[in-house]
Amino acid sequence: MKRKLFLLFVGLMVIFVLSACGSKSQEDVVKELNSKLGDLNSYKVNAKMTLQMGAEPQVYEVEIWHKDPTYYRVNLKNAKQDQSQMILRNDEGVYVLTPALNKSFKFQSDWPQNSSQAYLYESLIKDIIEDKEAKFESTKDHYVFETKTRYQNNKMLPVQEIKLNKKDLSPAMVKVMDVDHNALVTVEFSKVKFNASFDKDDFDMKKNMTGAQLGLPAMAQVNAKEFAVKYPTTEIPGVSLIEEKEVSFEDGKRVILTYDGEKSFTLIQEMAQAVTTTGAATYVKGEPVDLGFTVGALTDRSITWTQDGVDYMIASNDLSPEEMVNIARSVQGDGIK
Repeated sequence: MKRKLFLLFVGLMVIFVLSACGSKSQEDVVKELNSKLGDLNSYKVNAKMTLQMGAEPQVYEVEIWHKDPTYYRVNLKNAKQDQSQMILRNDEGVYVLTPALNKSFKFQSDWPQNSSQAYLYESLIKDIIEDKEAKFESTKDHYVFETKTRYQNNKMLPVQEIKLNKKDLSPAMVKVMDVDHNALVTVEFSKVKFNASFDKDDFDMKKNMTGAQLGLPAMAQVNAKEFAVKYPTTEIPGVSLIEEKEVSFEDGKRVILTYDGEKSFTLIQEMAQAVTTTGAATYVKGEPVDLGFTVGALTDRSITWTQDGVDYMIASNDLSPEEMVNIARSVQGDGIK
């Protein structure tokens, strides 16, 4: 009897050892990711991005194209409101396109090299490689990493969980979390195609603008005279809304919200005007900053962005760039007044 128990014990130990030998360590997976990053020539990815930064979740369909070394095309579409915006990078620079308004803005920027990007595969790999204190878990189908993010001017989203498929190390899901580990941005990847092929002009600004405008409503329908005023849902201690002023124009209105207290800032909202002629992109000072639902232009004293046909600007001599970004991300509905 003892002999049988001993042989059973030995057999279980052998199975355990063999199983352990078959599983990859964190170092093994990081090494493979490093190799994959070096061989990454191109890809096409579809994903669903959910934001939990406002009163209600906002869901966006995201289509990402990348061609080595610096060609990018990221199409963000609001699943409910049929609004879209595109980030484009080619040899000429970085562009943000708003097809419904026939507008294009150009940045001189290193985007996306200068910070984390939850929907860009190579950015996720870099986050994993560069964080020497990353946590690691191996499940049945996935490798799961918890890493620090590399967002600029943003302590609101310091950590992320990156889930990779074991089969080919493709991205499965990313959760970008706040200091309490609440997921504020979730990206679920549905289609990943490596070594994708592209036509010569797939990253051309004019071609993408024209293609994105097909099937859109007429510009006059987009430019309604009225819009719902939105307020930040992020609260800054000691700061409150002291004035709300509306200025009427023949073709719309401008709403100016003034906040004051320990720090002061102004939030301006105005119906965006469509461009009726196709011309060169407007050069924008500042850095493109990912707000999740759109891309803004960030300087030391202001941040501007367009959402759902409305132009927004936050201006302040007191707020840090990080604080302006956090407030901008929370301007999504009825909030703190």
